[in-house]
Amino acid sequence: MQHKVIDAKDVVIRFAGDSGDGMQLTGSLFADMSAIYGNELSTFPDYPAEIRAPHGTVSGVSGFQVHFGSDKVTTPGDFCDLLVAMNPAALKTNAKWLKRTAMVLIDEDTFDEAGLKRAGFATDDPITELKIEDRTIVFAPITTLTEESLKDSGLDLKTVHKCKNMFTLGMASFIYSRPIEYIHGYLERKFGRKHPELVEPNKKVVSDGYNYAANIQAIPNTYTIAPAHLKKGLYRNITGNQAIAWGFLAASEKSGRPLFCGSYPITPATGILEELAIHKYLGAKTVQAEDEIAGVCTAIGAAYAGDLAVTTTSGPGLSLKSEALGLAVMTELPLVVVDVQRAGPSTGIPTKTEQTDLNQVLYGRNGECPMAVIAAHSPAHCFDAAFMASKIALEHMMPVSLLSEGFLGNGSEPWCIPSMKDYPEIRPPYATAADSPFRPFERNSETMVRKWAFPGEKGLEHRVGGLEKNHAGVLSSDPATHELMVKERALKVARLADIIPELEVDGSLSGKLLVVGWGGTLGHILSAVHQVREMGREVSYAHFDYINPLPKNTEEILSGFDRILVCELNSGHFADWLRARCPGHAYLQCNKVQGQPFLVQELVEAIEKAL
Repeated sequence: MQHKVIDAKDVVIRFAGDSGDGMQLTGSLFADMSAIYGNELSTFPDYPAEIRAPHGTVSGVSGFQVHFGSDKVTTPGDFCDLLVAMNPAALKTNAKWLKRTAMVLIDEDTFDEAGLKRAGFATDDPITELKIEDRTIVFAPITTLTEESLKDSGLDLKTVHKCKNMFTLGMASFIYSRPIEYIHGYLERKFGRKHPELVEPNKKVVSDGYNYAANIQAIPNTYTIAPAHLKKGLYRNITGNQAIAWGFLAASEKSGRPLFCGSYPITPATGILEELAIHKYLGAKTVQAEDEIAGVCTAIGAAYAGDLAVTTTSGPGLSLKSEALGLAVMTELPLVVVDVQRAGPSTGIPTKTEQTDLNQVLYGRNGECPMAVIAAHSPAHCFDAAFMASKIALEHMMPVSLLSEGFLGNGSEPWCIPSMKDYPEIRPPYATAADSPFRPFERNSETMVRKWAFPGEKGLEHRVGGLEKNHAGVLSSDPATHELMVKERALKVARLADIIPELEVDGSLSGKLLVVGWGGTLGHILSAVHQVREMGREVSYAHFDYINPLPKNTEEILSGFDRILVCELNSGHFADWLRARCPGHAYLQCNKVQGQPFLVQELVEAIEKAL
């Protein structure tokens, strides 16, 4: 077989195995290695929904997809060029994602009669049964080779088997010309202090996997993917949850207000609380509360005391926080509530991504209770979204809902670390001695923003709480006063349209079709729109980061098109929001509620149908 070295523009790899096979670590290391090499990339961790699913079953398969390339990468990819399948269940679950030209790397030691039976195969020939004979199938005795590699390491067999993922990582690094020195450095940092005995064995396994792939004849081709032409700067690979935490830290620095996070752990939002807890040295205070209600209530108390207050959750937790969020609206205190959305209702599918909380965020409180709503559109953008949500909350004295998604929170991409001098100052509207006697709900006539006075300041004593009050902060059940305060709170949210960015259009400002999206669908929709354009069709695209209020030029933009195709991972929440706010347009919908991101091809077909 003639070996070829092929220059590739981009590659998609999917690592898949049991929950204990270390696929998330393997994929993360490969992604970080590619980021350091200078590639553009996007990742998609796909966790099993069941806790401790039976070993070797399809319900326990854990996957991690990496899309990396030399040009702009906007999605984790629809289909993969390489599938690493650590057992039969991983192959059965992921065979549908193989390209026609794909390579499949299989641990043949796990493809015994028992393994095939647990995975639900009807025959002893899974390749034929799955109809993937035309792919390049590489059977390698990975378990046996790992045991042989570490036979003199002194490690017990269970620990040795945990190193199988490092062997496959070495093989994948050879196939795609990745420098394994980065992996060696990671192993030294991870194990060097507490478990130094694991450093050299893992380094040896990675190297042995690399050398094994280099010496067998079953791998027909290897690939090189050149570094991308990124703008000059210092880059790191970052997940959306990390980026949100850092955006809050940046907002704390720019505002001069200490950061407080009161949260209850919940998938897939826990990573934000964990990341903030690491940074106590930056003044971040974190409380792991006993429940969701306590989490948001501690945050509201911190806001009253003068902190930049945040609380993080997912859909089920947001339901529990709804009454307290009404309190935050009524007291007009600065609070950011992060909802990293997952599949519902109820507990739903905790590890799967959706956009099905939008209606809850817009409407899920009693009384007339509007809140500002911002949505992040990529893992790196989560930093800016968290910063802007904090800026709005602090400067406009209101709670702000920041929507993320499991796809964004756990996914990653390269992020150019910004300089804080390039970010705007955050100037909360502090009350001063000149405001004594203090009227806590007296407002700026243009922005409708009230002033912020901290407890214990002489002459600025005041009362807040869930009961309606007049401008002086005196309890009031007067009908006219209540209606006035309701209108003023709503007007304060509406007037944010004067300070948020206007809606931008990718493509012509008029035509037959405008494709619309929000949140984490940006990369997939953008890729689909560009594919349709390459076919010679004319289509434009607008993406919404600001949901409530909508950008002030929204109606103007929508009016330029015959039809509006709204693409979202729910049954039509944003389409209905647009119909209510901007009626009279021909709205079409492209919806998916499967706990998975869009495929670019699905969107291409929807756009072509709409045209």
